[in-house]
Amino acid sequence: LPVFFLLITLFLGSLAQATAAEIVTSNYPLQYFTERIAGEGFEVVLPVPGDIDPAYWAPKVEQIVALQQADLVILNGAGYEKWAKKISLPRSKVVVSAKSLKARFIYSEEIATHSHGGSKEHAHENLAFTTWLDFDLAAEQAGVIATALGRKWPEQKEQFAQNLAALQLDLRSLDSELKALSAKQPNKAFIGSHPVYEYLASRYQLNLKAVHWEPEQVPDAKMLRELQSMNGAHGAVWMIWEGQPDAKSIAKLDQIGMRSLVFEPCANRPEEGDFLSLMKQNVQNQVLHCSSGKSASLRDNSPAGKEALNNRRPTSSFTVNPRVGCRV
Repeated sequence: LPVFFLLITLFLGSLAQATAAEIVTSNYPLQYFTERIAGEGFEVVLPVPGDIDPAYWAPKVEQIVALQQADLVILNGAGYEKWAKKISLPRSKVVVSAKSLKARFIYSEEIATHSHGGSKEHAHENLAFTTWLDFDLAAEQAGVIATALGRKWPEQKEQFAQNLAALQLDLRSLDSELKALSAKQPNKAFIGSHPVYEYLASRYQLNLKAVHWEPEQVPDAKMLRELQSMNGAHGAVWMIWEGQPDAKSIAKLDQIGMRSLVFEPCANRPEEGDFLSLMKQNVQNQVLHCSSGKSASLRDNSPAGKEALNNRRPTSSFTVNPRVGCRV
């Protein structure tokens, strides 16, 4: 009988240990950062379905329960999680990764309401929230996550610090590469297909104006006229897309003298690759637009192409091997 109770105690202890280390994140960049910092032995969850933009997702009852029961809840901040104000979460478990970066928040000049495909209408409010597209800010957010993990699991603090250092090296390498690239043509004019590139534009000296187009939506004559009117004095010859645009859209832009460039925010999980590989691809697309007059929206899924992209670390020497990954 004592042996039986001992086995039960060991079983319950192992079960508690297996379920204790659960961390919930509110978007894919935070999930990626947390997974790299935490390492093995932690379950890092993104509860948002893959076909939904996390910025406009709201948890259902069962997901609220899961959030409340998690060991940590990692949020972006900067107004990203609208739902967070409507539910009760233990303050000791919530980590707002951009909270200390308020001095660097960006407020846009307009509030526009529209919808994505068949989804409900939503507004792009004046506080920009895609902070991770400034890779220096992303590195700072990662630091906040590592501090929170070290506070929660102090016995692994040293390992978290080592993992953070490797992640921040990757992020700041991307940052340095984009800064070097933009320095060649500072304040170059672009049109964003969506108002999600404020931090990208601010950090990397892009003179950016935005429309509200979707990659799968082919612009009609009215949309093209509005674009030309907006772009008259702006003088952009490149449109930055969130995802691979329809071939008809590329052709229509070509007809009015504009080229297409893909820079994916990657707020949700990619179909292949990960955050780092897709941000490397984004940088490569930027390089491609600087080195040719062709639209940077090609896909290379060959084994050699995938291996070259996965093995490449950001440096000041640019190579081009385009591949498109996630869609937000």
